[in-house]
Amino acid sequence: MPDPTDDTPAPRRGRPGYDQATVLRRAIELFNRQGYEGTSMADLAAELGLTKSAIYHHIESREQLLSAALDEALDELTAVVDVAVEPGAPGTAGSRLRVLVHESVRILADHLPAVTLLLRVRGNSPVEVAALERRRVLDEKLAGLVTAAVAEGVVRSDVTPELISRLLFGMVNSLIEWYRPDGPVSSESLARAITAMAFDGIAVASGPR
Repeated sequence: MPDPTDDTPAPRRGRPGYDQATVLRRAIELFNRQGYEGTSMADLAAELGLTKSAIYHHIESREQLLSAALDEALDELTAVVDVAVEPGAPGTAGSRLRVLVHESVRILADHLPAVTLLLRVRGNSPVEVAALERRRVLDEKLAGLVTAAVAEGVVRSDVTPELISRLLFGMVNSLIEWYRPDGPVSSESLARAITAMAFDGIAVASGPR
């Protein structure tokens, strides 16, 4: 017989309970595994252990989840870039560029699934087009910061700022192919290593090599 003095809550039965963060995490995993276009609402429901009708208690549409995932990938990076390029920001352009690269690596490592999804979108929907436009704006701002660092004489001028910015972000973005957050390298160690290697490559030479 049940103990009448036991006030431990009874186990929940029926439909599994999910918060919005968990639903988003599972959706991002599924989108990365089989592609956004190849993922239906029925697939999402099955991933969460819900019926197709029950999933609408948690989300409105696939597009809502995709938009939230891409915002996760872009919002923190956008904030960091905006601070780095803000007129009158403290520090030299070169020092701010270095901090920006470091923070870009950390953000990618901390939001790896969402960034992986972002780098796979091709503009096949309005949500994707908007995300690609945000990336384009970030590229332009980074190129402007590189231009300012070149003018300071701390970044080499024999490579165009646009190419340097693409190479920098390209190196950072390549981490999605091999970096694993549960591996032996922490996001902070990775950020320090990549920043050091990147700036050894673009710094103005101070003497014979």
